[in-house]
Amino acid sequence: MEVEKMDENEWKYHGEGNQSLVVSHCQRCVVLRFLKSPPNQNKTPEEILHHLQNIVDFGKHVMKQFFGENYFHHGEIIQLPLDFVRQLCLKIQPERPECRCDKDMDTLSGYAMCLPNLTRLQTFRFTEHRPILCIEIKPKCGFIPFSSHVSQEIKHKVCRYCMHQHLKVANGKWKRPSKYCPLDLFSGNKQRMHFALKSLLQEAQNNLKIFKNGELIYGCKDDQDCVSDWNELARHLKPFFFPSNGLVSGPHCTRTVVKELIHVITMALLSSTDTCRAGDMKTVPLSQGRSYCEASAFNKELVRNGKHKLESSGLPRGCLLYKTLQAQMLDMLDIEGLYPLYSRVEQYLEEFPEERSTLQIDGPYNEAFYEKLLDISLEDDGTVAFALTKVQQYRIAMTAKDCSIMIALSPCLQDECSEQRPVVLTSKSRFTFSVSVLDLDLKPYESIPHQYKLDGEIVNYYLKNVQAKEDPVMSNLFKENEDCTLVLHKV
Repeated sequence: MEVEKMDENEWKYHGEGNQSLVVSHCQRCVVLRFLKSPPNQNKTPEEILHHLQNIVDFGKHVMKQFFGENYFHHGEIIQLPLDFVRQLCLKIQPERPECRCDKDMDTLSGYAMCLPNLTRLQTFRFTEHRPILCIEIKPKCGFIPFSSHVSQEIKHKVCRYCMHQHLKVANGKWKRPSKYCPLDLFSGNKQRMHFALKSLLQEAQNNLKIFKNGELIYGCKDDQDCVSDWNELARHLKPFFFPSNGLVSGPHCTRTVVKELIHVITMALLSSTDTCRAGDMKTVPLSQGRSYCEASAFNKELVRNGKHKLESSGLPRGCLLYKTLQAQMLDMLDIEGLYPLYSRVEQYLEEFPEERSTLQIDGPYNEAFYEKLLDISLEDDGTVAFALTKVQQYRIAMTAKDCSIMIALSPCLQDECSEQRPVVLTSKSRFTFSVSVLDLDLKPYESIPHQYKLDGEIVNYYLKNVQAKEDPVMSNLFKENEDCTLVLHKV
């Protein structure tokens, strides 16, 4: 990509996370990702390059093995003219949310990651000229801990996300708790998935965004800037789902359009573009785990309707939700069982600090690093090697728990469809689509103490302020357990 020949005005602010800032090109289906750092704490160009190389290597050698090349795009490192970078920084600075401006974009090294723009279709090698709709979902953790190390029984009944919602509202991050429960989305049951997606649309927080032609039209730009006008959303979506402006009009229009959107998202999430054969997979029975969250608003609705059980459909093995869940379930010990092992590694590093590089805690993230992750034994032999393996698996699991799924949709005509173009149908339209995963940077080793402390805060707040007020009948729901399976395979 010849960036130096492009006018910086063709690039626009796309978004950012804690460590990086992303800009996208208005015409080409690419984005540039720059590292960020606090003011006056700029890293050297060599450090920037090393950091970016670690990100690329981790994606290429580790996460790609879990998700496959059809779903995951690791990108490449490029070097840009410094004048171009500085002009770009000046252009996008006014568009950045105030809460993100505590860190500066790297304008000194010239290094950036070049990635595909996942708000555009990824399944074809030509530029799409038709309008593109993209839904970004942060599904969060899709299972309830099954570890015997869990000290509070509530963690075996209520998922982390549902408990955390109450603490976030108490801390002022959100105005009200969401009815979304990740276990409903990961259930594979279309009724539960529809409820989960409707809940996300009602209270998007930072777990759902919708883009039209790369522009954000629905969702949160920051913690407090939430757009939740369904009528405005339906106005944007109606040309996609009812292009002839036919049968849908009047007061039912918005509800019908949103229902069509939820149907399309569900079908795309359950689709599979994985070419890996079942015979290539290594299936390992893992444990017994609950597939329902007692705090789920869907489950409470069942009780109100006099029902106590809904058939669990399960996820197709090749779909992205299934792959995401398998990576998440590398958290086999829960943070309560993992933290003592982290402490064992820390104690070893205090005695032998020179071993940090040998243990590959900070990389390199190569094939040898991935091979060590395949040991899913839970028999602790007291060694540092066992403890480190579980720590690294936990970091992978935490990465998968915080990933984003991008579903890009574009209208297509019936005579344009082929076996090479996956298609989902609605009542009046058909869409070709692509499903991708992003935000798969390895979670920092140093974040484990924070996760341990946060876990305690979440559970204690829920027990003290929420569970005590709940109807006792709810605690007797969905007692049956179901098998959970961990699948590790190479692609």
